[in-house]
Amino acid sequence: MKIARIEHLGIAVQSIEDALPFFKDVLGLEVYKTEVVEDQKVKTAFLKVGEVKLELLEPTSPDSTVQKYLDKGGRGVHHVAFKVTDGVTEALAECDAKGIRLIDKAPRKGAENLNIAFLHPKSTCGILTELCEE
Repeated sequence: MKIARIEHLGIAVQSIEDALPFFKDVLGLEVYKTEVVEDQKVKTAFLKVGEVKLELLEPTSPDSTVQKYLDKGGRGVHHVAFKVTDGVTEALAECDAKGIRLIDKAPRKGAENLNIAFLHPKSTCGILTELCEE
């Protein structure tokens, strides 16, 4: 697998509206896109820092994985997403062959119409890892 770059950092927040003053007023960042990802039960807001994006994740349902993360005391960085150059399907196969626990066995559509798949944090040094391709 070849990693091109960090695609984005996913940041779990209870409310995008409540979090934005820090990102906008303190850091000077602007939201360039918001989107609801129905199957993941989240609303997203994207901001750019150079070539890296920040994805604010607000749960839209009590059974959202992001809400469960927040309920367990998690907040802040939820996941790190890497852009792969050889395709998510190929990257998943390589990870599986190396004994990495997969959350997704095949790519699915994510925010910004990316093909995505997640690797389980129990196999990735405790970091929820997302693989992405355009």
